[in-house]
Amino acid sequence: MKEAHIQLDSSVGAKAAILPGDPARIDRILPYLEHAEALAYNREYRSVAGLYHGMKVIAMSTGMGGSSESIAVEELHHIGVTGMVRIGSCGALQKGIGLGDLVVGCGAIRDDGASKAYVKDIYPAVPDTDLLFEILSAAKKNGYPVHCGVIHSHETFYTDTNDAEEAAWSKLGVLGSDFESAALFTVGRIRGVRTASILNNVVLYGTSTEDSIGSYADGASLTAEGEKREIITALEALHACWEKGLL
Repeated sequence: MKEAHIQLDSSVGAKAAILPGDPARIDRILPYLEHAEALAYNREYRSVAGLYHGMKVIAMSTGMGGSSESIAVEELHHIGVTGMVRIGSCGALQKGIGLGDLVVGCGAIRDDGASKAYVKDIYPAVPDTDLLFEILSAAKKNGYPVHCGVIHSHETFYTDTNDAEEAAWSKLGVLGSDFESAALFTVGRIRGVRTASILNNVVLYGTSTEDSIGSYADGASLTAEGEKREIITALEALHACWEKGLL
């Protein structure tokens, strides 16, 4: 029986998944997959499957926010996926993180609602160690600028206190902010799924989030290059784990 939201079942036969937020980003993943086929498109969940150097992989969008991310993790887990890498965007919270640089979370601050619905917020949100290692190895092998550290997962761009909160987290050494990584890490860890998150920086610290997100959506060159980097890095990391029998 197909899962209620993603409209997939175990017949897909994939152990690996790459998870962008935006359904349109699926089109930009397709060139990296062999024998790709469309699977489903329901609500925010658009999915395709294909091969990456012999590994069957699902590429599926998850929409915006931890709630939709957690549903994706749960339902992909139900159909047999054991390794998931989010590829998304973030706003930098430190100087020196350039547009298109990769920000890889070694942990996430659980300032979202979805992860707290699962477990008290004293439970850590951390990625799988093996996937994290393979992501950093792939990025460095390809010469991609990469920053690894704590990221902040929150709920919305437009709160009146957003600027003050960003400044406070910046002082504590947090690298960047997104919506989904905390939910991904928390639900994945609880369900026994290997997860990791690669973020493409689309906002320089101290600049306008709204303007930068608009440029990213329009395919500005540096952030578009960052998107290519995170797609390749995610696929190579999943493939390395698959070859080692970890998925």
